[in-house]
Amino acid sequence: MSSSIGSMIFPFMAIYLSKHFGVKHAGLLLLGNVFIGIIMNFFGGYFSDQFGRKKSIVFAESLRLFAFLTMMLCNSPWFSSPIITFFMMTLNSICWGLAGPANQAMLIDVSKPEERKLMYSIMYWSNNLSIAIGGMLGGFLFKSYLFELLLALSVASLITWVLITFFVEESLVTEKMETKSINQHVNKMFSNYREVFQDKLFILYVLAGLLVLSMEFQLTNYISIRLSNDFHTQHLFGWTFGGIEMTGFLRTENTVLVVVMALFATKMVKKMDDQRTLIWSCIAFVSGYAVISYSNSIWLLFVAMLVATVAEVLRVPVQQNYMANLPAEDTRSSYMAVAGLTFNLAMFICSLTVSLSAYLSNFATSFFLTSLGVIGIIIFVRITPALERRVNGELVQENSRSANVNI
Repeated sequence: MSSSIGSMIFPFMAIYLSKHFGVKHAGLLLLGNVFIGIIMNFFGGYFSDQFGRKKSIVFAESLRLFAFLTMMLCNSPWFSSPIITFFMMTLNSICWGLAGPANQAMLIDVSKPEERKLMYSIMYWSNNLSIAIGGMLGGFLFKSYLFELLLALSVASLITWVLITFFVEESLVTEKMETKSINQHVNKMFSNYREVFQDKLFILYVLAGLLVLSMEFQLTNYISIRLSNDFHTQHLFGWTFGGIEMTGFLRTENTVLVVVMALFATKMVKKMDDQRTLIWSCIAFVSGYAVISYSNSIWLLFVAMLVATVAEVLRVPVQQNYMANLPAEDTRSSYMAVAGLTFNLAMFICSLTVSLSAYLSNFATSFFLTSLGVIGIIIFVRITPALERRVNGELVQENSRSANVNI
């Protein structure tokens, strides 16, 4: 519910900021928000591991509720303040950084290894559905009904806060420790993240996932620019459309297929070997986007997106399930904080690709971004045996805990 309403608002806030502050300033403001979110992500991971998941989430959701209520008041019929609205957007970015690692860690805490593929499939499906619904309705409602949308978002945030505060239990019981000074906390945080970055298997796994994921993000960056410039006006079933419309068709195809197929992904994945599913789905995914990054054929683009989306639906539950088994119990949030940087780094790669495309030919640019995906696949191939050993070790621990409880 919160994601659906949020998707009606935040993807369009760039328009709001550019209207009030100008395009150049809007870009800088949004970039600042991204960096603040990245920094707070590290703090969120540490706080969650030290003080508990629920405390971190409740604190973040309390701040978020305040931010949304303030945004609503600052865009009401009685009062308007774009600058306060921006500061509340920044506060929301801080909340995402604080709560994100705790949310991911809590999901791992409360699930058994054999349940995680289903759990991640359901979350993947619901997130895509909410984004699809929110994006569609937001395009019609944002301009004229911003106050009403912010009111609905505030109500949804209040419901979320009530559910988490009164109905969600703490999943990580921390031992009472002596009070630490700020310097001790800083040293402990650096120690935690030093441990995470020294876990070579985890870092390689995140790097491989980042390189493969960056292929998908190209659709709204380099690929959309290429299609708008190189895709000539074409006719299909009485419709006349160009590159921008073709990008919209591909995004729609991807969203619809994900929403429909994610419902059946768990059953399909259960019958497959995890190692083979991860490798072959990555190969199909990268191949599909490699074609999309270069081709101008309507039917080839549609088929390539079909292949890439099927591979995506099969890959995500398996990839997230592996991720859930990599961190130790007492540092899960710190691991999830580092893993959460994948989105920001993928966007950085996409920005780099757009810049390089100004100097490279279409083929060279396509070869560059495809090479990144191939490197990701090679890393996955090299580390999957070690991943399986780590997962099997986790399963042994889970079985031991269950046996002790039964005894």
